[in-house]
Amino acid sequence: MKSYPIRIVDYDAGWPAKFTAIGIELRKVFRERALRIDHIGSTSVVGLCAKPIIDIQISVASFEPLDTIVAPIESIGFVFNPYNSDLTKRFFRDPPAGQNVHIHVRIAGCWSEQFALLFRDYLRHHSAAATAYGVLKKNLASNYGEDREGYTEAKSEFIFSTMAKAHVWSMGIGWVAEKSDV
Repeated sequence: MKSYPIRIVDYDAGWPAKFTAIGIELRKVFRERALRIDHIGSTSVVGLCAKPIIDIQISVASFEPLDTIVAPIESIGFVFNPYNSDLTKRFFRDPPAGQNVHIHVRIAGCWSEQFALLFRDYLRHHSAAATAYGVLKKNLASNYGEDREGYTEAKSEFIFSTMAKAHVWSMGIGWVAEKSDV
């Protein structure tokens, strides 16, 4: 598989509409099986620079039976990655000539589902943290080139220190994830 340089771009005001269009398709094929469908990741935070990939999180009650997750997503053109090393999610990518969309299916209420939502909501409500994250990502992209693992690992300290602040913030406001996006 060919590797490509990590590319961070300025915020694109079209990202929410792109998410919504795909989220509506997912809602149609998933119906009530999807407890939540959320726009997550950097493209979900207004003003934040990002890799131009829309991350979508679908929350479900169970991964089983797996075909009730895989078939609906594949029916709208996404490809299941059965070799994903993260056992807390099922992962799908768009086809090679696709739209730069990643779909993460997680169990509702699990730590990684809540982590993605809290990190997103914290950055949405704390512009200074979002700005600092953007600066870090641009610097790391230029330093790590095509080394995606190194880039991801280098962001970890910032992400976890931000999550410590997000945890305190969440307790102080009685945070629960904002309403599902679709």
